Amino acid sequence: MGLIGAGPWAEQAHAPMLARGPHTRLAGVWARRPEAAARLGAPVFERVEELFDACEAVAFCVPPAVQAELGIRAARAGKALLLEKPLADSLDAAERLAAAIAETGVASQMVLTLRYAARTREFLARCAEIEPFGGHAANISGALLGDHPFATPWRLERGALLDVGPHMVDLLDAALGPVTGVRAHGDPLRWTGLLLEHEGGAVSEASLCMAAPGDTPPSSVAVYGRRGSAVLAPDDGDALAVVAEEFARTVRRGGGHPLDAARGLRLQRIIAEAEAQLPAP
Repeated sequence: MGLIGAGPWAEQAHAPMLARGPHTRLAGVWARRPEAAARLGAPVFERVEELFDACEAVAFCVPPAVQAELGIRAARAGKALLLEKPLADSLDAAERLAAAIAETGVASQMVLTLRYAARTREFLARCAEIEPFGGHAANISGALLGDHPFATPWRLERGALLDVGPHMVDLLDAALGPVTGVRAHGDPLRWTGLLLEHEGGAVSEASLCMAAPGDTPPSSVAVYGRRGSAVLAPDDGDALAVVAEEFARTVRRGGGHPLDAARGLRLQRIIAEAEAQLPAP
C-alpha cells in the first residue's frame, strides 16, 4: 500500500492501519509536505509516480479535490484505490474519477468508517427486519471551531454537509432504502437539515453541524418500522482493521466491494443536490 497525504487523519488512522498488518504493508508515503510525511514511519517519495511504482494499491487521505485529481492518475497507473469520503469536491470531479475507475477496471473501496463497525452491521440487519418507514440521524460537533485539527481549509469552506454528510446519508440510504429525493435547509457552515425520501415511501431526517461549541453528543441514527425500531449503538471495536482486511481481500480477488467508488458517486450526487438548495457558504 502507498499512502497519499500526511495530515492529522493520515497520522491518526491511515498510516497505522496500513502499517500494522497483517493484511497490508505500508510501502511508502507521498505528501505535499515531505516533513509531515516523514513522521509516518515509512519511506517518503518525492514524486507520486515513484510511489505508484512501489505499491499495488494506494490509499488517499487528502482534500477531496486532490483525491479526485490523483485518484484518476493512480487508476490509470493500474493501482487499486482506497478512497476517503467525499469522493471529490464536486459532482463533475466525482464523475470523472468514477469513470476512470470503471474504465481501467481497478478495484476501489470507500472508507465510510461507520459501515465497517460490527454494531453498524447488526443495526442494518435489524433494519431489514422491521419494515422501516422512517428514521433520523444527527452528527453534531465543534470540529470547525478554533484550532481543531480537522478545521482544514476545505471543511471551513464547505461545512458539515460535504464532510460528515456522506456518513449520515449513507447509513440512512442503507437502512431505509435508496434515497430518491432530498430537500435541504439551513446554513452550510452552521446547521444543515436534510429531509430524505426513500424508494418504497420511507422518509428520514438528518441534522448536520460542525460549529457547536462545548460538549456535544455522539452521532446517532435511529430507524422505525412496522415491526419495531433499531438504534445504532456506539461501537468500541476496531473498524479500521476491518477496512484494511476487506480492502486487501477486494484487491486480491480483483472484484468489487459494496462500498466502492460507485457508492461514493451515488452519495456525491445526493450531497450535490442538497448543496444546490442551500445558500453559498
